[in-house]
Amino acid sequence: MTRSVARRTTLGVALTATLFLTACSGTASGESGGFDPDEEIELHIAWWGNDERSAIMADAIDLFEEEYPNITVVEEPVGAPDDLFNRLATDFASGTAPDVFALGGAKPQEYGAAGALLDLSTVSEQLDTSKYEDFTLTNAIVDDTLYGLPTGGNAIGALINTTIFEQAGVPVPGDDWTWEDLVAAANEISAKVPGVVGLDLRVQDILGTYVAQYTEEGIYGWDGELATDAEIIQQWYELEQELVEGGGLPDPSVIVEHWNVTPDLSLFGTGKAAITFAYNNQIGSYAAGTGGADIQIVAPPTSTGVSGVAVLPSQFWAIASETKHPEASALLVDWLLNQPEPAKIILANRGLQFNPDILGVVKPLLAPADAQSAEYLEKVLEIGVVAPPQPAGGAILNELSQRIESDILFGKTSVADGAAQWVSELEAALAAG
Repeated sequence: MTRSVARRTTLGVALTATLFLTACSGTASGESGGFDPDEEIELHIAWWGNDERSAIMADAIDLFEEEYPNITVVEEPVGAPDDLFNRLATDFASGTAPDVFALGGAKPQEYGAAGALLDLSTVSEQLDTSKYEDFTLTNAIVDDTLYGLPTGGNAIGALINTTIFEQAGVPVPGDDWTWEDLVAAANEISAKVPGVVGLDLRVQDILGTYVAQYTEEGIYGWDGELATDAEIIQQWYELEQELVEGGGLPDPSVIVEHWNVTPDLSLFGTGKAAITFAYNNQIGSYAAGTGGADIQIVAPPTSTGVSGVAVLPSQFWAIASETKHPEASALLVDWLLNQPEPAKIILANRGLQFNPDILGVVKPLLAPADAQSAEYLEKVLEIGVVAPPQPAGGAILNELSQRIESDILFGKTSVADGAAQWVSELEAALAAG
């Protein structure tokens, strides 16, 4: 059963007003009149990522322009997701949004509810969505309307630098370890290996996995409401405190400094941490700067016997509802997701493909790190959970979780008060969304 959450944020209200004015001015996409293969068309596409991703996209788009010589694609990459989302908000407000762009997290819900995205059923001749299972589409469905297609799937896991574990004489964990095991291992490694910490905790995505080990649904329910409570959030922050006090985590100032750096600049990615949490498609990015260390991925710890891990779409390609070229935009999305030749270039850069035909093309070509990623993802499909979509108001989750983490670790608030504040602020954001 496909479920959806239709919510509206302050940004959504602004986008709706912008689109209303666009429609009144007569530039909405409904007047495109269909795809003309002889018309000279210029499309703009935006995404976030590093230079490697930009090079991959450039090669895939070059092939697209060879296939469709009447279409020129202007590439507009940015470095970080927030950079793109901030720019999109400005572009939509000014009527200059790119035709095709990447979205993640709650953004498909947010933009879809605001009317900013094209209903993909209107371009079904150009964009085939039939190969995608319902669970892969949930985050991009609002009021039973599909507004985006997933680039591929990822699952959170624990990256393990087994070289550091062996140097410390600490047993390398398997998929059956607990949070108590993690604390003990991280603290011991920090004590035994100079210049290295046991755990590099830099993304809050693992918080959703932790919560899902204690609740039926995770942070959010299928109704878009908060599905956890302050007691579980307090447990998490107490775990962080225990790791800081035991040395398994670095000084809070170091934690904060590395919150949002790219994988290659993280403590783990520079060989200065033994464990981190990351999505499986990031194994290669984290391993690149570790000096040839052996990097493995295992399931996150659990002390409840429930994995809490869900296979999540890594990103979605979406089309602006105000695009003047919906059919051409749909051809570009179809090219990036459903055609074998560009798939041989893109491989697992945006997650392992959900289209089984394309996955069959990609798997034999994967580098060792990506093959390891694929193996882990297939394991999670067996042991994992199905997660409700992140509601629009959940867009504050990372910022909120990190801010509360900082206040607790720097002694500005107690764990209990911080957890209560986390619940209060997220509930308010979900209600406003």
